[in-house]
Amino acid sequence: MREIVHIQAGQCGNQIGAKVGPEGADPALSVIPLPAARLSPAVFPTGNKYVPRAILVDLEPGTMDSVRSGPFGQIFRPDNFVFGQSGAGNNWAKGHYTEGAELVDSVLDVVRKESESSRSGRSTQTAS
Repeated sequence: MREIVHIQAGQCGNQIGAKVGPEGADPALSVIPLPAARLSPAVFPTGNKYVPRAILVDLEPGTMDSVRSGPFGQIFRPDNFVFGQSGAGNNWAKGHYTEGAELVDSVLDVVRKESESSRSGRSTQTAS
């Protein structure tokens, strides 16, 4: 079975990922039903539920807070939320060279851990 690590980056990527939600997920139960989970390469079993194999990245905590409080917020692994404390303020250079550069090691560490935990990771998928 193939497995995909989905990376949601920035405000846009996280808002899209939070609105779409995993296929077959029931936001009221914070669970992905077993038949849907077996078909999806982007989820993995944890206890009695299936969790999206997703990493959420942003420079500011505001977007992460809105994802957590959204309908699918409780099905994401809390360890896979990587965020800074201040945004780039629509300044590309600040996001690329300072604020974003400080998060690179943390993001790569979470991607590595998520990839290592997969049985047969095949690819990554990014929404940004």
